Formats: sequence, structure tokens, C-alpha cells
Amino acid sequence: MQLSVTHETRYRYSTPVVLSQQLLHLSPRGLPWQRCDQHEISVEPTANEMTQREDYYGNRTMSLVIAVPHPALLVRAASSVTLEPRARTALAAPRSSWEAVRARLGALDKPPLAEPAEFLFDSPHVERSRELADYAVKSFTARRAILESAMDLARRIHKDFKFERTATSISTPLKQVLKDRRGVCQDFAHLMIGCLRSIGLAGRYVSGYILTAPPPGRTRLVGADASHAWASIYCGERAGWVDIDPTNNCIVDDAHVTLGWGRDFADVTPMRGVILGGGTQSLAVRVTVSPAVEATLESK
Repeated sequence: MQLSVTHETRYRYSTPVVLSQQLLHLSPRGLPWQRCDQHEISVEPTANEMTQREDYYGNRTMSLVIAVPHPALLVRAASSVTLEPRARTALAAPRSSWEAVRARLGALDKPPLAEPAEFLFDSPHVERSRELADYAVKSFTARRAILESAMDLARRIHKDFKFERTATSISTPLKQVLKDRRGVCQDFAHLMIGCLRSIGLAGRYVSGYILTAPPPGRTRLVGADASHAWASIYCGERAGWVDIDPTNNCIVDDAHVTLGWGRDFADVTPMRGVILGGGTQSLAVRVTVSPAVEATLESK
């Protein structure tokens, strides 16, 4: 699958901003199943400084500084990405019970699994709780395979929770999402991760996009026309990490573009920063993901 992605973020200010410093997570990762063929970030007004680096989790980031007065800010990221199918490989991986994976994550008589262990604990947007554990254990029954359990958890979240764009904000506590049973993809990713961590399993947050207009015969996924998020569960040393999208009740395959991952949304916010001045502000975000061939034809 070859996809073209455009992500535009536009701020308008009631009074000019005199200094803006921003950190961007808008660059697709290079991964065994994902190749970034082209990528460009443009900024209006032109940034005085632009610096690229990898963050702690290996995500590609860009820092920019704008030191001229400006009444508006437009950041546009355009990418071309080639994706390989990976759901079938995940399903064919060696099966382990979830109890065995949990025991290995906490084992003291073997070398520690340092990387997945980072995703076992509380983070700014995901707090473990008894309520989350109680919700999770209905899927994680005795000696059940970990991936089968995680897929059942995603299915239940998809069934029990309503996708509603205006129901929450990024500051809505996870316990409120669990109570109200509604939210958006970020909430459902946080919910699934919270369930996993509350029973001693490793879950990480993945930020990216999904295909807006699927090829004939494939259903349109919920969450398109905006940035998307899903969860990744550590399934043991042989199977590794498997990405699962609870918003769409599916194992992630070749219609999801990965920007980056972290403990939760706070680690991979697409764009965040500080400004001097500006007064009140308005924000508009537009995301388009389409097959690369279609995007090429439209541009001619």
C-alpha cells in the first residue's frame, strides 16, 4: 500500500505572536513494515530555526523557532509512505498465555526486558486502577493467549464505547471516559493501554493516520480526516509488539501510517509549544490520507 498524507495545522491569533517555539511529531517513522519515501514540512511564516532529531523513543521530531511577529501560523507536513501488510504475521506469531508474558515482564531471575518494562507504569494520561483491571479481566481469562485476549478487549471497547468527537478533550480523565462510555480514538487507545497496565502487561500509545478513502471493497475506518491513535501490546519475546486499533476493532495492517509511539499522547503530541503574545487563538486541523496513485492523478 502506497499512501500520501497531508497534515495541516493552522493557528490564528487575535494579536500578533512575537515569538513561537514548537515541537513537531509529524514525520513518519522508518520501520520494517513502513518506508517513508518523501517527507517535507513547510511553515508560514518561515521559521528562523528548524532542527531535526530523534526523541527518546526513536521518533523523528522537528523543533522550530519563529522570531518575527505573526498573526497566524500554518504548519504543513506532506509525506509519501509505502506500507507492507503485517496483520497476518502478527496472527501467525508463536502464542503465549498472557500470564506467561506478565510473569516474564516481572521476572527477577532472568535479564530484565527493559524496553517493554517502560510501558508498564502510570503516565500523564494513563493511570492504572482497579476499575480498569476489572474491565480487562473479562477478556484476559485464565491461560488465554495474550493476543487473543487483547483482540477481545479491543472488540469490547469497540462495542461498549461510542465514538463521539465532542465528548472529550485530551484533559478528560481516563476514569471519566470509562464512566461515560464515549470518546475518540485517543481515549480508546488510552483506555486499552490502561487496561493492559492495570493487569501487569505492557502497552504503548501509537500516533499516526489511517486511510481516508479505502480502495474498492474495503470499509472506511473511523477516525479518518484527523490524526489517529491506537494501542500496541507486548506479546512476548518471540511475538514482540502487536498494534491493535480499538476504535476500529482490528489488528493494524497496511492502512495505518505510524508517526511515533510513547507512553501516551503527551509523548507524541503532533504539535505543541509556547508562544509570546497572541491573545486568544483558534485552531484548525486538516488531515488527508489517500492512495498515492490517486493523489498523483489529482495533482496533474
